[in-house]
Amino acid sequence: MRRLPAQGSSLEEVMESLRSLQVHDADYHNARTWAYIYNAGPEVDEVLQAAAGHVLLENALNPFVFPSLREMQRDIVAIVNDLLHGDEGTGGTTTSGGTESIFMGVKTARDRMRAEKGIEKGRVIVPRTAHPAFAKSAHYLDLEWVQMPLGDDLRTHAGALEGMITDDTVLIVGSAPNFPYGMIDPIPEMARIAMERGIPFHVDACLGGLMLPFLERLGYEIPPWDFRVPGVTSISADLHKYGYAIKGASVILHRPKTNLQYQVFQFDNWPGGLYGTQAFLGTKPAAPIGACWAVLHYLGEEGYLRLARETMEATERLIEGVRAMDSVHVWGQPDMCVFAIGSYDHDILAVGDILNERGWHFDRQEGPPALHLMVSPRHRLVVDEFLTDLRYALNHHAAASTKAATYGDDVSAEVSAKQES
Repeated sequence: MRRLPAQGSSLEEVMESLRSLQVHDADYHNARTWAYIYNAGPEVDEVLQAAAGHVLLENALNPFVFPSLREMQRDIVAIVNDLLHGDEGTGGTTTSGGTESIFMGVKTARDRMRAEKGIEKGRVIVPRTAHPAFAKSAHYLDLEWVQMPLGDDLRTHAGALEGMITDDTVLIVGSAPNFPYGMIDPIPEMARIAMERGIPFHVDACLGGLMLPFLERLGYEIPPWDFRVPGVTSISADLHKYGYAIKGASVILHRPKTNLQYQVFQFDNWPGGLYGTQAFLGTKPAAPIGACWAVLHYLGEEGYLRLARETMEATERLIEGVRAMDSVHVWGQPDMCVFAIGSYDHDILAVGDILNERGWHFDRQEGPPALHLMVSPRHRLVVDEFLTDLRYALNHHAAASTKAATYGDDVSAEVSAKQES
């Protein structure tokens, strides 16, 4: 059993122990990690550390005590709203990450449909490739959750949606792009169907919200997905991904912004007075807010365009390199800098084992099996090295991998305890 030490340690001793714990962590500083970290370089790291440290001990729970945090949050929301082609009629809040943004989007739709249509227990319709946070939200909010099938091209097709809608449907979801294959769902068609049936439609742009607007400005052909699409009622967009903020920083936006009334929580039946929160969290750490605000103003449009260009150039080199190799391919047709490598001739997860041994870290997928890469600006420095190691791994891997595809926290002990009980 671990206990609090009887005696304290010096700062030097504590930091030495901390660094010793990190010896097996992924090396993201040298761009060896294709997930979880979105590294824009040491200059941006310096900005994040300075801003986060400056507000480190503050608490965004009470904007009357720390009005600067309120103004920073308003600024963040306004900037993202503008990037996603919102207007005075759209608005939202910051959150702690994509899961909270998605949760608040689902909760808002549930409560709105309960108020407007009297639906007590509703249904959420999501693509097969939608983020698991939608299943998690449905579970917590006691909603039915159903998945749209994928076509042979691994895309969501709007034609399947009409027959899945029931009178108790409270929300329909599309991704821009989806996590597994980096492809944007048919947002205009899906949103039109939702609008014709009077159902809220949410775009999960947690992954693409701070990349797709800049790719479009760079001349890339991006399918319609944001508030320019009629029928889109809410969008989630993460700043701690391609906004390059620290974890966790995200935004949830609503159209109309009056739908925020279904997101907020208020309570006054206790001695402490009126308790209100815009999203799920009560106490909100100030560091992600300060760092997010700082990096937006540090980079500006010019900086984000530069980073988007560098990221897509690296992505294109990687995809071209994969497609030039025998027996491996890229699944689907990615719309962004996220893609999955598969093979019909090799156990691609066993190939991944060799890449792991060579210091590369990435997610694994199944159905179909794949190695999942999320490209960041600094990956431009390691494209050739990764492709060289991939060629080596294709020629030296075992017959089969013993590692399963996983995404998220280690809950094995908790699951085992639940099964035993």
